Amino acid sequence: MPAIRAADLPAAVTLGTGQGGLPVLRVAGRDADAEVYLHGAHVTAWRPAGQDPVLWLSAASRFAPGSAIRGGVPICFPWFGPAPGGRAPSHGFARLATWHLLDATDDGAAVTLVLGLTDADVTDLPGAGEWPHPFTLTYTVTVGAELTLALTVQNTGREPVVLEEALHTYLAVRDVTAVRVEGLDGAAYLDKAAGAGQQRTQHGPVTLTEETDRVYRSTAPTTVVDPAASRAVTVTKDGSASTVVWNPWAAKAAALPDVADGAWRSMVCVETANALDDAVTLDAGASHTMTARYAVAAQ
Repeated sequence: MPAIRAADLPAAVTLGTGQGGLPVLRVAGRDADAEVYLHGAHVTAWRPAGQDPVLWLSAASRFAPGSAIRGGVPICFPWFGPAPGGRAPSHGFARLATWHLLDATDDGAAVTLVLGLTDADVTDLPGAGEWPHPFTLTYTVTVGAELTLALTVQNTGREPVVLEEALHTYLAVRDVTAVRVEGLDGAAYLDKAAGAGQQRTQHGPVTLTEETDRVYRSTAPTTVVDPAASRAVTVTKDGSASTVVWNPWAAKAAALPDVADGAWRSMVCVETANALDDAVTLDAGASHTMTARYAVAAQ
């Protein structure tokens, strides 16, 4: 998988050393700034011009090979949650892998980065043997006044495969207890925080008053209304049949070594996904693209 040379990057993109000594792409575009680590193809920051940061990043996050970054937009692939048998890393191996930068362009309105990963890149990673199927991942990150993330999976093997995927987006909020998530009214969901098999239906906007871990069957846009910040973030998606809303709340967050005390109050995850019953089946040679677009508006 040929990678672009640092010398060929547009002026708005620099390749440097980030936290933990990991390589990071820094984007300084006309309408927004962003950071993308090659470790996990992990978007850790996006800030439209004149706005506060939109993505939440844990101050206690580990930045090290073999560890997932806490915050930003982790890529979950090829499974969501625990691996089959519980032996491999949660949410798969893509967020632990070193991706290749394939292209970088700047058209003035937006900067686009294209990153890639194949099965040959993950053979030494924990969990790779749990899903021994040939694949190519292409991740297109478009940074502008809006942020667009598009994950394309191609089955390069000879047999059909079943996969789960998610863009596990952590959104920064001022006070999660005052936030409401609109757009899921009437959607069925699995309430994982309430225990296995708890199927429910959403009535009105989602509000968070305790640990929340819900997998909604919905293709609709969602809007995170944050009154304390006087803004709303809308997530529009394509190729995704699941929306996950998650916050660990106090007790579970205290057990997470990479989340600082009280930091759970300043974030909510609204994830674009294909998970559980919405897993994707790809025939040999077939591909599938899942896209999420993020827009910020005053509220």
